Amino acid sequence: MKKIGVIGGTGLDDPQILKDAEELSITTPFGEPTSPLTIGTINGKDVVILARHGKQHTITPSNVNYRANIHALKSLGCTHIIATTACGSLREEIQRGDLVILDQFIDFTRRRPVTFFDTFPPGAKHANHTSMSDPFSDVLRQSLITSAKHMDVRVHERGTVITIDGPRFSTRAESKMFRSWGADVINMTNATETILANELEIPYAAVAISTDYDCWRNDEEAVEWSEVLRTFSINIERVKKVLTQAIKVV
Repeated sequence: MKKIGVIGGTGLDDPQILKDAEELSITTPFGEPTSPLTIGTINGKDVVILARHGKQHTITPSNVNYRANIHALKSLGCTHIIATTACGSLREEIQRGDLVILDQFIDFTRRRPVTFFDTFPPGAKHANHTSMSDPFSDVLRQSLITSAKHMDVRVHERGTVITIDGPRFSTRAESKMFRSWGADVINMTNATETILANELEIPYAAVAISTDYDCWRNDEEAVEWSEVLRTFSINIERVKKVLTQAIKVV
Protein backbone atom coordinates (compact mmCIF):
# COMPACT_ATOMS: atom_id res chain seq x y z
CA MET A 1 0.00 0.00 0.00
CA LYS A 2 1.46 3.35 -1.07
CA LYS A 3 1.54 6.22 1.38
CA ILE A 4 2.66 9.61 0.09
CA GLY A 5 4.54 12.09 2.22
CA VAL A 6 4.08 15.71 1.14
CA ILE A 7 6.60 18.29 2.32
CA GLY A 8 4.99 21.66 1.81
CA GLY A 9 6.84 24.87 1.17
CA THR A 10 5.41 28.33 1.70
CA GLY A 11 1.63 28.18 1.33
CA LEU A 12 1.60 24.60 0.07
CA ASP A 13 1.28 22.75 3.35
CA ASP A 14 -2.49 23.21 3.45
CA PRO A 15 -4.23 20.37 5.36
CA GLN A 16 -7.51 21.34 3.67
CA ILE A 17 -6.50 19.30 0.63
CA LEU A 18 -6.83 16.17 2.80
CA LYS A 19 -9.99 14.20 3.50
CA ASP A 20 -10.50 13.05 7.11
CA ALA A 21 -7.48 15.08 8.23
CA GLU A 22 -5.97 14.33 11.62
CA GLU A 23 -2.96 15.96 13.28
CA LEU A 24 -0.23 13.84 14.83
CA SER A 25 2.81 14.88 16.87
CA ILE A 26 5.76 12.49 17.00
CA THR A 27 9.44 12.55 17.87
CA THR A 28 12.41 10.86 16.23
CA PRO A 29 15.99 9.90 17.19
CA PHE A 30 16.93 13.22 15.57
CA GLY A 31 14.48 15.33 17.52
CA GLU A 32 11.07 16.69 16.62
CA PRO A 33 9.94 17.44 13.05
CA THR A 34 9.44 21.08 12.18
CA SER A 35 5.66 20.71 12.50
CA PRO A 36 3.04 18.21 13.61
CA LEU A 37 2.16 15.86 10.78
CA THR A 38 -1.29 15.91 9.23
CA ILE A 39 -2.56 12.55 8.00
CA GLY A 40 -5.54 11.86 5.74
CA THR A 41 -6.35 10.87 2.18
CA ILE A 42 -6.28 12.40 -1.30
CA ASN A 43 -8.19 10.58 -4.02
CA GLY A 44 -8.21 7.48 -1.83
CA LYS A 45 -4.43 7.53 -1.27
CA ASP A 46 -3.01 7.77 2.26
CA VAL A 47 -1.11 11.04 2.59
CA VAL A 48 0.99 12.68 5.31
CA ILE A 49 1.61 16.44 5.09
CA LEU A 50 4.51 18.16 6.85
CA ALA A 51 5.12 21.93 6.94
CA ARG A 52 8.81 22.36 6.17
CA HIS A 53 9.20 25.73 7.88
CA GLY A 54 6.64 25.18 10.63
CA LYS A 55 2.96 26.06 10.67
CA GLN A 56 3.71 29.78 10.94
CA HIS A 57 6.81 29.73 8.71
CA THR A 58 9.09 30.56 11.64
CA ILE A 59 11.97 28.18 10.90
CA THR A 60 14.75 29.39 8.60
CA PRO A 61 16.06 27.05 5.85
CA SER A 62 19.27 26.07 7.64
CA ASN A 63 17.45 25.53 10.95
CA VAL A 64 14.89 23.11 9.50
CA ASN A 65 15.36 19.72 11.16
CA TYR A 66 15.57 17.86 7.86
CA ARG A 67 16.68 14.59 9.44
CA ALA A 68 13.73 14.55 11.82
CA ASN A 69 11.33 15.45 9.00
CA ILE A 70 12.44 12.66 6.67
CA HIS A 71 12.76 10.14 9.51
CA ALA A 72 9.24 10.99 10.73
CA LEU A 73 7.75 10.37 7.28
CA LYS A 74 9.61 7.07 7.06
CA SER A 75 8.44 6.02 10.53
CA LEU A 76 4.82 6.68 9.54
CA GLY A 77 5.20 4.32 6.61
CA CYS A 78 5.55 6.81 3.76
CA THR A 79 6.69 4.96 0.67
CA HIS A 80 7.14 8.09 -1.48
CA ILE A 81 7.78 11.79 -0.87
CA ILE A 82 6.69 14.71 -3.04
CA ALA A 83 7.93 18.17 -2.07
CA THR A 84 6.93 21.65 -3.16
CA THR A 85 9.30 24.58 -3.12
CA ALA A 86 9.76 28.14 -4.28
CA CYS A 87 12.80 28.79 -6.44
CA GLY A 88 14.57 31.56 -8.25
CA SER A 89 15.08 31.16 -11.99
CA LEU A 90 18.62 31.19 -13.35
CA ARG A 91 17.44 30.82 -16.96
CA GLU A 92 15.62 33.28 -19.21
CA GLU A 93 13.21 30.58 -20.40
CA ILE A 94 12.06 29.68 -16.88
CA GLN A 95 9.53 32.43 -16.29
CA ARG A 96 7.74 33.55 -13.14
CA GLY A 97 4.98 31.08 -12.33
CA ASP A 98 6.52 28.22 -14.31
CA LEU A 99 6.81 24.81 -12.70
CA VAL A 100 10.11 22.94 -12.82
CA ILE A 101 10.26 19.20 -12.14
CA LEU A 102 13.75 18.86 -10.71
CA ASP A 103 16.03 16.07 -11.89
CA GLN A 104 19.45 17.07 -10.50
CA PHE A 105 20.86 19.15 -7.65
CA ILE A 106 24.05 20.92 -6.63
CA ASP A 107 24.49 21.08 -2.86
CA PHE A 108 26.07 24.42 -1.88
CA THR A 109 25.02 24.24 1.78
CA ARG A 110 27.65 24.35 4.53
CA ARG A 111 25.77 24.70 7.85
CA ARG A 112 23.48 21.67 8.12
CA PRO A 113 23.65 17.89 8.69
CA VAL A 114 23.18 16.14 5.35
CA THR A 115 23.42 12.48 6.37
CA PHE A 116 21.90 9.98 8.78
CA PHE A 117 25.24 8.16 8.90
CA ASP A 118 27.36 10.08 11.39
CA THR A 119 29.42 6.93 11.96
CA PHE A 120 29.90 3.62 10.15
CA PRO A 121 29.61 0.18 11.77
CA PRO A 122 32.99 -1.58 12.13
CA GLY A 123 34.32 -2.96 8.87
CA ALA A 124 34.58 -1.26 5.49
CA LYS A 125 31.93 -3.50 3.93
CA HIS A 126 29.30 -1.90 6.19
CA ALA A 127 30.10 1.69 5.13
CA ASN A 128 27.04 3.57 3.89
CA HIS A 129 27.95 5.50 0.76
CA THR A 130 24.63 6.23 -0.94
CA SER A 131 24.45 6.44 -4.73
CA MET A 132 23.21 9.88 -5.78
CA SER A 133 23.74 9.95 -9.55
CA ASP A 134 20.03 10.31 -10.31
CA PRO A 135 18.61 11.55 -7.00
CA PHE A 136 15.00 12.30 -7.97
CA SER A 137 12.51 9.47 -8.57
CA ASP A 138 11.69 9.24 -12.26
CA VAL A 139 8.32 7.60 -11.52
CA LEU A 140 7.26 10.50 -9.30
CA ARG A 141 8.71 13.05 -11.72
CA GLN A 142 6.70 11.62 -14.59
CA SER A 143 3.51 11.72 -12.53
CA LEU A 144 4.10 15.43 -11.82
CA ILE A 145 4.92 16.19 -15.47
CA THR A 146 1.85 14.34 -16.71
CA SER A 147 -0.36 16.08 -14.16
CA ALA A 148 0.97 19.55 -15.03
CA LYS A 149 0.38 18.94 -18.74
CA HIS A 150 -3.10 17.62 -18.01
CA MET A 151 -3.85 20.83 -16.13
CA ASP A 152 -2.36 22.87 -19.02
CA VAL A 153 0.26 24.35 -16.69
CA ARG A 154 3.53 25.63 -18.14
CA VAL A 155 6.13 23.09 -16.96
CA HIS A 156 9.82 22.38 -17.52
CA GLU A 157 10.40 18.63 -17.44
CA ARG A 158 13.98 18.87 -16.15
CA GLY A 159 15.98 21.26 -14.05
CA THR A 160 19.09 21.38 -11.89
CA VAL A 161 18.56 23.12 -8.57
CA ILE A 162 21.40 24.61 -6.56
CA THR A 163 20.60 24.70 -2.85
CA ILE A 164 22.19 27.39 -0.67
CA ASP A 165 22.02 27.90 3.08
CA GLY A 166 20.02 31.10 3.24
CA PRO A 167 18.16 32.85 4.57
CA ARG A 168 19.94 35.55 2.59
CA PHE A 169 19.62 35.68 -1.19
CA SER A 170 22.61 35.47 -3.53
CA THR A 171 24.99 38.20 -4.59
CA ARG A 172 25.08 38.96 -8.30
CA ALA A 173 28.52 37.33 -8.50
CA GLU A 174 27.19 34.15 -6.89
CA SER A 175 24.11 34.09 -9.10
CA LYS A 176 26.21 34.38 -12.25
CA MET A 177 28.58 31.69 -10.96
CA PHE A 178 25.69 29.30 -10.31
CA ARG A 179 24.50 29.86 -13.88
CA SER A 180 27.96 29.02 -15.20
CA TRP A 181 27.89 25.78 -13.19
CA GLY A 182 24.78 24.64 -15.04
CA ALA A 183 22.16 25.32 -12.38
CA ASP A 184 18.72 26.21 -13.71
CA VAL A 185 17.01 27.28 -10.48
CA ILE A 186 18.07 28.14 -6.95
CA ASN A 187 16.50 27.49 -3.54
CA MET A 188 17.41 26.76 0.07
CA THR A 189 15.95 23.32 0.81
CA ASN A 190 15.75 20.55 -1.77
CA ALA A 191 19.27 19.15 -1.98
CA THR A 192 19.22 18.39 1.74
CA GLU A 193 15.85 16.64 1.62
CA THR A 194 16.77 14.68 -1.48
CA ILE A 195 20.00 13.37 0.05
CA LEU A 196 18.29 12.22 3.24
CA ALA A 197 15.35 10.62 1.44
CA ASN A 198 17.75 8.67 -0.74
CA GLU A 199 19.69 7.50 2.31
CA LEU A 200 16.46 6.03 3.71
CA GLU A 201 15.58 4.61 0.26
CA ILE A 202 12.40 6.69 -0.10
CA PRO A 203 11.64 7.78 -3.69
CA TYR A 204 11.56 11.59 -3.70
CA ALA A 205 10.54 14.23 -6.23
CA ALA A 206 10.00 17.96 -6.06
CA VAL A 207 7.95 20.48 -8.00
CA ALA A 208 9.57 23.91 -7.93
CA ILE A 209 7.60 27.10 -8.58
CA SER A 210 9.66 29.84 -10.19
CA THR A 211 8.94 33.09 -8.36
CA ASP A 212 11.73 35.42 -9.50
CA TYR A 213 14.99 35.76 -11.46
CA ASP A 214 17.29 35.80 -8.43
CA CYS A 215 19.67 38.72 -9.17
CA TRP A 216 21.66 37.76 -12.27
CA ARG A 217 19.60 39.92 -14.61
CA ASN A 218 20.70 43.54 -14.80
CA ASP A 219 17.49 44.74 -16.43
CA GLU A 220 15.28 44.35 -13.35
CA GLU A 221 15.33 44.61 -9.58
CA ALA A 222 16.95 41.82 -7.55
CA VAL A 223 14.67 39.36 -5.79
CA GLU A 224 12.80 40.49 -2.67
CA TRP A 225 10.85 38.23 -0.28
CA SER A 226 7.65 40.18 -0.97
CA GLU A 227 7.98 39.30 -4.66
CA VAL A 228 8.42 35.61 -3.84
CA LEU A 229 5.26 35.64 -1.72
CA ARG A 230 3.26 37.54 -4.34
CA THR A 231 4.13 35.13 -7.16
CA PHE A 232 3.55 32.15 -4.89
CA SER A 233 0.10 33.35 -3.84
CA ILE A 234 -0.94 33.73 -7.49
CA ASN A 235 0.07 30.14 -8.27
CA ILE A 236 -0.81 28.23 -5.10
CA GLU A 237 -4.15 26.83 -6.24
CA ARG A 238 -2.96 25.42 -9.54
CA VAL A 239 0.08 23.86 -7.91
CA LYS A 240 -2.24 22.17 -5.40
CA LYS A 241 -4.25 20.78 -8.30
CA VAL A 242 -1.11 19.42 -9.98
CA LEU A 243 -0.01 17.88 -6.69
CA THR A 244 -3.33 16.19 -5.97
CA GLN A 245 -3.59 14.86 -9.53
CA ALA A 246 -0.04 13.49 -9.33
CA ILE A 247 -0.83 11.69 -6.06
CA LYS A 248 -3.85 10.15 -7.73
CA VAL A 249 -1.74 8.51 -10.46
CA VAL A 250 1.32 7.49 -8.38
